[in-house]
Amino acid sequence: MLLGYDIGSSSVKASIVDARTGTCLATTFFPKQEMPIHSPQPGFAEQDPAQWWKAAVECTHELFRQLQAAGKKADIHAIGISYQMHGLVCMGKTEALRPSIIWCDSRAVRYGNNFTAGKLAWVRENEPEVYNRIEKILLPGDYIAWKLTGDMRTTVSGLSEGLFWDMQHNCLNESEISRLHLNRSLLADTVPTFGQQGTLTPTAAAELGLTAGIPITYRAGDQPNNALSLGVLDDGEVAATGGTSGVVYAVSDRHVSDPLNRVNPFVHVNGKTGILLCINSVGILNAWLHRNVAADLSYTQMNDLAATVPVGSARLTLIPFGNGAERILQNRQTHCSIHGLEFNTHSRAHLIRAAHESIAFAFAYGMQVMNGLGAPTHLIRAGHSNLFLSPIFRQTLSTLTGAQILLFNTDGSIGAARGAGIGVGLYSTPRDAFRTLQLVDEVRPCAEETDATREAYNRWMTLLDNKH
Repeated sequence: MLLGYDIGSSSVKASIVDARTGTCLATTFFPKQEMPIHSPQPGFAEQDPAQWWKAAVECTHELFRQLQAAGKKADIHAIGISYQMHGLVCMGKTEALRPSIIWCDSRAVRYGNNFTAGKLAWVRENEPEVYNRIEKILLPGDYIAWKLTGDMRTTVSGLSEGLFWDMQHNCLNESEISRLHLNRSLLADTVPTFGQQGTLTPTAAAELGLTAGIPITYRAGDQPNNALSLGVLDDGEVAATGGTSGVVYAVSDRHVSDPLNRVNPFVHVNGKTGILLCINSVGILNAWLHRNVAADLSYTQMNDLAATVPVGSARLTLIPFGNGAERILQNRQTHCSIHGLEFNTHSRAHLIRAAHESIAFAFAYGMQVMNGLGAPTHLIRAGHSNLFLSPIFRQTLSTLTGAQILLFNTDGSIGAARGAGIGVGLYSTPRDAFRTLQLVDEVRPCAEETDATREAYNRWMTLLDNKH
């Protein structure tokens, strides 16, 4: 059996997978309500790393309860970790020195980037008493690995997502480290993405209810891991997600860069280049609508209600960017706004549909940028979860971009478990680890909706241009 953790900003997910069959034997998430994100100032976003560990412990106990109810015994051979990218955890010798500055935090924009390196520069300048006590900086997944093994380590892929790695020369990005006046000794030593990364300590084993000595054999950021989970490993293949944030992630054999930093290259799990397009305001917008507009409905009922409204939402349009600075807009904060609202015409059904359409429009806008940089997006693989459960979102995206969308039954924690299987040598190749991946649904462009969808997108683009 393989155990995978996915450390998200909304929750921690965990799954146990049978390595031989690929079957998910148990899965859960914690907390059941969204994990809080603290914003002490506008544009700030922080989480206490200890809550990730607490959630991982709760998940593990629940997994064992599920196995016990099914008459199965937990026999874990390896552990894998997926995690929210770009977060900064400032570690002292025995604990985190401050809350983690997470992926959607915008305070580092003025340093020229909004990644881990910029966040650390902010701490150096604004919290010198913290900076001077830092032993090592870790990413969220590195923090969980430290809790499991006692070792402060990272990966080359992790260094690249923080802009600490020179993609072209395959070495530390000394120029960025120097430009931001950072101490390179704060960077943790690296372990391979797949392979021995440490073993479970007796202390961690006691908390989790596991056996000490289990190897941790895989860790990766959530988007490289999602791509791995979907079998996206080679040049021209594309993965997408629609969780709290939305991502389109393409793999390339060549180095790709965007001078405007609207999309960003990172080291993929197999050493190739992963090109990441991120939209901050995706599932978080849908969750906001659920809390404030449709608390009496399930997400499925929200989707059904939105489907009663025709394409274009009767000219009701949302600009969805209300979760910090957006990279595809060159780190501008346009905020979320609603346009064309008529009290005698529009209902919450229109508002929900307009939100889902606007998220699809943001994806399409970013995919045009990727296409212009030489990264094709005509075939997208995604998990059958989160916003990809919305027929309106996925059909709008397919019709507008012309992309075929293939939906699979997988998620980040299942991918992390299979990644652990690769790292411990249970699979001959990464492809072999995902041979049992199941296609759930397929979405193709709808010719009958093309004109109306294009008209709605053009109206959205006009509004977005005016906000610039």
